[in-house]
Amino acid sequence: MRHHRKAERFFTKSEKERIRNTTKEVELKTIGEIAVVVVDQSSHYREAEMLGGIFSGSLISLIVSVVFFHSSLWFYIPLSFLLFFPGRFLFQRVPHLKEIFIGKKRRELAVRERAVKAFYENGLYRTKQNTGVLFFISLLERKVWVLADKGIHEKIKQQTLNRFADVVSRGIREGRACDALCEAIKEAGEALAKHYPVTPGDINELADGVICESGGECDT
Repeated sequence: MRHHRKAERFFTKSEKERIRNTTKEVELKTIGEIAVVVVDQSSHYREAEMLGGIFSGSLISLIVSVVFFHSSLWFYIPLSFLLFFPGRFLFQRVPHLKEIFIGKKRRELAVRERAVKAFYENGLYRTKQNTGVLFFISLLERKVWVLADKGIHEKIKQQTLNRFADVVSRGIREGRACDALCEAIKEAGEALAKHYPVTPGDINELADGVICESGGECDT
């Protein structure tokens, strides 16, 4: 089974090409490197799968026991155990069901940790003068994080990076994710060019296209 199917389809082929071209254009003016990563979800949330299996199994068992077995515990308890497994499988197959059992803090922590992981997986920490910037989009949680290496933080405040993330988040909610992302990439590029202008011999160090898996661009 292929992973990241939703991430691969999130942007159309033409949108991916537009994002690629926007990134290339921006990087002609700065030594900074910009990468875009899209993932289906930032965590498998195993605890939510377990809770979902317990809840659905218990609920169905309760209904069946009341309707057919006069609320007998002798049927309810073993039936709950048996139905736990298909219930958990359902929550595994339909990730959005997990949202019922995932708290806000848990989501934010998962996205933050996955964004940091993507930052290192895709080599942004190895860029010239530590000037890598990551736009990270996690679809299940509907969260956007913008991470920058230490070289960026010396010149550009985290509040500015958060504003770039807000631009993309708002665009996704309004159904214009590509437009918003390209807008944010251009704004980030202007800030990078101001503090880290392009130098002779500068090379493109990272992929310009949308990345769905560590080290690989989304299928086009």
